[in-house]
Amino acid sequence: MSLRAVLRAAASLPRYTPSLLLPPPPPCSPRCPMATLNQMHRQGRPAPPPRQPGATLGRPQLKAVVLKNLIRKPKKPNSANRRCVRVRLSSGREAVAFVPGEGHNLQEHHVVLVQGGRTQDLPGVKLTVVRGKHDCAHVQPKK
Repeated sequence: MSLRAVLRAAASLPRYTPSLLLPPPPPCSPRCPMATLNQMHRQGRPAPPPRQPGATLGRPQLKAVVLKNLIRKPKKPNSANRRCVRVRLSSGREAVAFVPGEGHNLQEHHVVLVQGGRTQDLPGVKLTVVRGKHDCAHVQPKK
């Protein structure tokens, strides 16, 4: 067999292309398709997602019932015993609230007023009890 015959036979074979052997790339997911520059220019910026309501569900204060007294330890580098209470909010949710000041008179079934305001060194505590309202007494002055 001559060299010409070999080359003619090789030319008639289908060419090797990687796209025939590899599966096609997956299409963009429908949740976050990539916009073209033209689409971005025509449509403008996408609207930001709506803000989620905070711990008090968009209200300044909420009434709550104390379920349990807790003592929480703060994150590093702080070291203390922070007085907290587990409360059931008037909206039906349960949450942990920080009790500010030294000493408190809160027991189970006491009614308290809670407001938003997280305690920075207590993870997950996003509510604060309002002293001097309902069953929570004022902070006692030092003698």
